Amino acid sequence: MFLPLHDGVPLKNMKTPLATRFLMGLCIVAYLVTFYAPPGPDAVVGGLGFIPSVLFGTEVLPEGYPFVPVELTLVTNIFLHGSLFHLIGNMLFLWVFGDNVEDAMGHWRFVVFFLLCGAAASLAHAYITPEPHRPLIGASGGVSGVVAAYLILYPRVKIWGLFLKGIPLHLPAYWTIGFWFALQFASAFLGGDDGVGWFAHLGGFLVGAILIPLMRRRYDPVLARVQAQELQAPR
Repeated sequence: MFLPLHDGVPLKNMKTPLATRFLMGLCIVAYLVTFYAPPGPDAVVGGLGFIPSVLFGTEVLPEGYPFVPVELTLVTNIFLHGSLFHLIGNMLFLWVFGDNVEDAMGHWRFVVFFLLCGAAASLAHAYITPEPHRPLIGASGGVSGVVAAYLILYPRVKIWGLFLKGIPLHLPAYWTIGFWFALQFASAFLGGDDGVGWFAHLGGFLVGAILIPLMRRRYDPVLARVQAQELQAPR
């Protein structure tokens, strides 16, 4: 297990990461609606969660479901979470890594980037999952894309995080994120918790790594300064 806590990289291109906070706000509101308002969590997950077999036409939901065209559930599922721990974990990652990735892209491009990574993660899950009838929910795929972008932008920035059973460590991003990615990879191919969309995590990470060179600002002074500091730092 790995939970990021703080990175300390200042924002240079904007004062406030509005898009990151907006996406976090949507996830929190969706969680509150899911569990504390009608029609209840089962109905919300059935209506807005992503079910691969429904997208592929091998299963049909009861009349009235999903609440949106099935293709849109590739995106709507991103904002749903199955538990408070699920929500808090994803929001921690988005809070620590999202602001600096947004700073390197701009508000609107970051929102598009996040949604593209999330939708791609949903598709990766759909084509690989052995249980296509189970709904997929959660921001993990979009967050994984953000994590990949952060790794490419700031590989040597040191991050405070909790590892394994809560051990606090302060390590470079390539170690912390590398450890996280190794856990996702091992869980996907060696048999992790069946209730987690491991291949969605990997799919979102891959698409994030592909998109960041295309969607970042043409010249990022934050990245330039960090790279200069890295070259001057003792090895």
